[in-house]
Amino acid sequence: MTSGKLVPRVITIALAAIVLLVGWQLGSRWETAEPVISEGVATPANQLASQLQVGTDFAEVAAQQERIILAQNDAALTSDQFQLGAHYDRLSPVQPTSSNPDQIEVAEIFWYGCPHCYTFDPYLESWKTNLPGNVNFVRIPAVWNPLLQLHARAFYTAEALGKSEEMHVPIFREIHINRNFLDTEQSLQTFFGQFDVSSEEFSNAFNSFSVHTKLQRANELSRRYRISSVPTVIVNGKYSTSSTKAGGGYETLMDLIDELIASEAAGN
Repeated sequence: MTSGKLVPRVITIALAAIVLLVGWQLGSRWETAEPVISEGVATPANQLASQLQVGTDFAEVAAQQERIILAQNDAALTSDQFQLGAHYDRLSPVQPTSSNPDQIEVAEIFWYGCPHCYTFDPYLESWKTNLPGNVNFVRIPAVWNPLLQLHARAFYTAEALGKSEEMHVPIFREIHINRNFLDTEQSLQTFFGQFDVSSEEFSNAFNSFSVHTKLQRANELSRRYRISSVPTVIVNGKYSTSSTKAGGGYETLMDLIDELIASEAAGN
């Protein structure tokens, strides 16, 4: 009888020891791990994240994570027309911008060969003529395949030659109206010649280190912004949207951009 009772006790003690060992190992791993703090603007979410302490128990971590999500939602623009998650998304972490610290940056990620970008461009051209001083508009070419990289290089080449404003719309028209797809360096060189750019000037700019650096930067930003389609608009490195996401077409998208700008200007 004694030996029969001893076996269950031995098993119970062994199981308890295993549980204690696993718990100790998990605790050790948690205590040695560095807390992950999002970089970027000091939003309420980031402030909460920075308060996560090493060694916090799992229940408290879950509670703090829930408070972070709620803080992100509370800080975002919500109106009768536009809502976070439905019409625009919030980037996490917030990404740095290339504009002055006192400016709200609106960035369009585009491709010259995209018919939707071509249709959207007149809205942006009209909108950007009356921008207030606290808003800066920039274009970032998409670069996820060789043809897009070629057109991105053309965009930065025109910029390097001081001909961005002069050539931007004509490049769109050459591709979509004249059906000249500008899909080789030679065809681009010929096209640039129409704007008093010599072959040597074009080649030097097209293959320059500065243009190559900007291409790398565009690639990095596309990954940071998680770009999967064009045109996409990023407001102040924080919000991502598109005409499809906004719903209602390009006029609705422009209304959403203006509301997000107003929200940022108000410090939300």
